[in-house]
Amino acid sequence: MKKITVKGSVAPNFSSLRDLFLTKMEQLAENSAQLCVYVGDQKVVDLWASAPEDTTFDSDSLINVFSSGKNLEAIAMASLVDRGLLDYDAKVVNYWPEFGVNGKDKLSIADVMRHEAGLAAFDTSLKAEDLHLEQIKSNAIGRIIENQTQNFRSQGKDDSREYHALTRGWIVNEIFRRIDPERRTIGEFLRDDIAEPLSIDAMIGVPDVDLPRIAKVKAVGLMTHLKHSLVPKIFGRKVYHNILTILARGLKVVVARRVSADVKNPAPFATLKSTEGLKEPLAALCEVFNDPLIEKGETPSANAHCSARGLAKIASAMSMGGASMGVQILSEQACQSLHEAPIDRSLGLMDTQFTQGGVARFASVKLGASEMEKALNHGREGFYGWMGLGGSVFQWHPEYQIGFAFVPTSLHVLDVVNERGKDFQAEVLRIVEAARR
Repeated sequence: MKKITVKGSVAPNFSSLRDLFLTKMEQLAENSAQLCVYVGDQKVVDLWASAPEDTTFDSDSLINVFSSGKNLEAIAMASLVDRGLLDYDAKVVNYWPEFGVNGKDKLSIADVMRHEAGLAAFDTSLKAEDLHLEQIKSNAIGRIIENQTQNFRSQGKDDSREYHALTRGWIVNEIFRRIDPERRTIGEFLRDDIAEPLSIDAMIGVPDVDLPRIAKVKAVGLMTHLKHSLVPKIFGRKVYHNILTILARGLKVVVARRVSADVKNPAPFATLKSTEGLKEPLAALCEVFNDPLIEKGETPSANAHCSARGLAKIASAMSMGGASMGVQILSEQACQSLHEAPIDRSLGLMDTQFTQGGVARFASVKLGASEMEKALNHGREGFYGWMGLGGSVFQWHPEYQIGFAFVPTSLHVLDVVNERGKDFQAEVLRIVEAARR
């Protein structure tokens, strides 16, 4: 085991979380990580860990949480519902007439939020600079979206859902800024209406002054991950799954990718200098998202920079009807609306339940469910929210009023549904359920 320093605090009945966190950080291929949990208004877990020689990482470090940021864009859209400015069932063109070009006029807001817009990838690579505030407000991204044509995995009724990994955030940002009375972007809304009132760190578009606070993400390389997966768990395997599970799931990814609507589209970002000469795809991905040009821009679905403390406090509010510690970020009615009308449909790799507001609902799996669906849901029953590429988990549990956030810097991309973070969720559920009995 490597030497890891764990700092922070836990409530007395949550001491097993500290033990589990330390064990995972020492055993697995980890660099640094934060774990924060609320139950009601009480912060019961507040931990962070790093190697002893890393003197820069702490509880306030900012980390790219990738797709966990999708929850933040969902909350932003719910705020418009709260103010009577948006209806999930309304057509996008009601708020953005130019969006309807090329047959997109029938799409509803809920279609976009459920990843059913048929716009999982664009036919144009975006310039990193165009994702900065001034260019967004000059409609540099909006014009590209307006000219897109829908492209679905197939014409089947249940094949409309495809993961809009990057594009949902770009689309939603354009809708949001057209409706918001102050014409703010989601990044500006997050700063003004969420981060500042709650006194937390959660940013979409990091200002220059905060760039030094970012702890850069680093992926476990594909070959390194596969090599670790060959080691039996009892001998200290450094990744969550063994080689057989990884290969079986990898085959599903390959099959899903072959029918993906975005398979022939160009890379999402125009080439950045930092990726030149890099052969390892995961290293290249990290270099792109670690580039200050991207960090300063707004890709709400993939480059929110947050601390676990910040996300857990937001999750706490979401678990309690939109308010935490006297700060209201959504009305109870708007919070309820965000969670309503979950539809169970294939996302390609597995069935998922996405609400009209764009967050996933995790539930007990049905008889005959696939292994991927079990991996996604088991241990998260009752939670809502989503997770980020290779590690982060940002979710909340309304019944038990749990706000949960796990934010690592080491990306285990082959852990497709972030099960190493789910282990902490399962332990929280065990403790809370035991206390309620």
